[in-house]
Amino acid sequence: MFYTLTMYYYFVWVRSSRYHGKDPLTYSSEQRLASGSIVEVGMQKDTVMGVISGPTGKPRFKTKAIERVFDLPPVPAHLLKLMSWIKDYYPAPLGIVTQQVVPAHFSEKQLKRSEDDNSLTATRRPSAELFVPIVEALSRLPPLTEQQVAALAGMEERNSYILHGTTGSGKTRLYIELAAKQLEADKSAIILTPEISLTSQLAENFRKIFGERVIVVHSGQTPAERQKAWLDALLATEPVVIIGPRSALFSPVQKLGLIVLDEAHETAYKQEQAPQYQTGRVAAYLAFLTRASLVLGSATPSVSDYYIAEAKQKPIIKLDKLAQEHDYANVSVKMVDRKDFSLFNRSPFLSQDMIKAVETALARGEQSLLYLNRRGTARLVMCENCGWQATCPHCDVPLTYHGDTHTLRCHSCDFKQPTPSACPDCGHASVLFKTAGTKAIFDEVQRLFPNARVMRFDTDNNKSERFEQHFEAVHKGEVDILVGTQLLAKGLDLPKLSTLGILLADTSLYMPDFSAQERTFQLISQVLGRIGRGHVAGTAVIQSYHPDHPVLIDAISGDYAKFYSREIADRKLFLFPPFCYMLKLTARRASAKAAESAAEKLRDEIQGHYKVRVEGPAPAFYERFQGKHQWQLVVKAMDRSELLRIIDHLPANWSYDIDPVDLL
Repeated sequence: MFYTLTMYYYFVWVRSSRYHGKDPLTYSSEQRLASGSIVEVGMQKDTVMGVISGPTGKPRFKTKAIERVFDLPPVPAHLLKLMSWIKDYYPAPLGIVTQQVVPAHFSEKQLKRSEDDNSLTATRRPSAELFVPIVEALSRLPPLTEQQVAALAGMEERNSYILHGTTGSGKTRLYIELAAKQLEADKSAIILTPEISLTSQLAENFRKIFGERVIVVHSGQTPAERQKAWLDALLATEPVVIIGPRSALFSPVQKLGLIVLDEAHETAYKQEQAPQYQTGRVAAYLAFLTRASLVLGSATPSVSDYYIAEAKQKPIIKLDKLAQEHDYANVSVKMVDRKDFSLFNRSPFLSQDMIKAVETALARGEQSLLYLNRRGTARLVMCENCGWQATCPHCDVPLTYHGDTHTLRCHSCDFKQPTPSACPDCGHASVLFKTAGTKAIFDEVQRLFPNARVMRFDTDNNKSERFEQHFEAVHKGEVDILVGTQLLAKGLDLPKLSTLGILLADTSLYMPDFSAQERTFQLISQVLGRIGRGHVAGTAVIQSYHPDHPVLIDAISGDYAKFYSREIADRKLFLFPPFCYMLKLTARRASAKAAESAAEKLRDEIQGHYKVRVEGPAPAFYERFQGKHQWQLVVKAMDRSELLRIIDHLPANWSYDIDPVDLL
């Protein structure tokens, strides 16, 4: 007797950056497989991970067989729909889009461990038994304020809103209350934070309430840790709380009830590589698919988000009072004119006022934070004799001097070279190091306060030096002075921090970009929010070359309404988001002339075929990058589909950024 072997055919989204197609590939299997099944398939000479997007009929061409089907639950259907939407809304190759959702691989050890001892896959407990500990944990928190109670009531009316809460107003407490409500309804929550360094504090706050139901995921984890977190989310039979940066949004939770973007204004929520998505926009669509609530929380909401919320009459819930009123809620702010050299007798970087404030904090056993949004030891290396300047041979940007390694480094392409002892052009020994970075400030602070415990935190830290590795010590007050960049400006609540020094408030103010004033307002407001939270009396010393600038005045006074009114008027006048959609196009060529010619040709083609406004061509902010010359076009449209059409017909040797957060 002969049996006919039945063969089934499936569309598979392959997880490979080498696959640049827009459509799924077709594979065969002898098994009936569900959509969302996680598989391994052969692609050219490689074996790659993939996910089945659905069945298909027998094709006319020969197909490869699916090599392995993992004994795992399918990827949730809402993630498959989200992937399909991202592919169209933020155009990118399908193989790269799939990377957002499917892990690179599974180790057999990790799969076995997940089967054997994953605590979240234990036999389901009755709902009442499960949530008694959460209710008890919530009862140990300070009582909700009247304003917080009103905010929670307002959040029940709609499922998407901006939570505009000043620093210290208790936004995290509201996130916890909202998450508890969703878990009680048998739904999971995703709580996003813009930086990996903030996950430790956020996770600690949530674990006090939700215990082992909290899953932390971020790119700083080892591959095994990320695998475990992904599998924990997929295999969970109880609702969980996912905490992490933007990639955590794609965690495979089955039933989603809440998405929170904490510090929602942060530019870190924009993915810079393909697919170049805005996390807030993707989160909004995911909330639509799952009928989840979406919270955009910030003390300084994005101008675009705020305008859109008002235009669409979405609720903007405000918290303008401290969650815990104390005698120490007010902050004493001193502005120092950086142009007055008489105020800098003891240090070229720290004024007498700032030094005195740090000395007072040390005497009281309190912490100080010195903020400068510049890495390295010196940002300008030049010859006093002939004017030579150290620049990157590939990018033409100034090289930054790093005193700890005595090297010059390009922060664009990571080119490095030894620091010359004499000028390479004239041989003179007068090589100057100017415009200090955080490493220079760290050295200066150690000189000024030799008995203080000082630590520096910025993106130049190696893994053992990163803030998340030292969060406990900093929180307990075991570090006297923190020196750092914007990594320390966001979301931190340090009980012993009393003194803030902003060494140069103008760092981003005069960048040639439409977002410069908004970014400056947000950074100054956020870093000021690290003090005056009710723990100890707060003192801030702000050094600026333009102490009377309205953006700085608004940030210091906390006047968001005044800043927003001025900024939104400028955006409308000069046609920038949210009054248009925007696309940045960049040509990289061997010569500046070739780049300019290519840009002019494309500009003419776009203007002849699309309903858009084209600005440029102009040299990019970084005119050279990795040895190539860069020219760019800025395309503005009232209809976003016009920009997608341009991308679809873009020449192969052009790069693009849709919905850019800046034009630098």
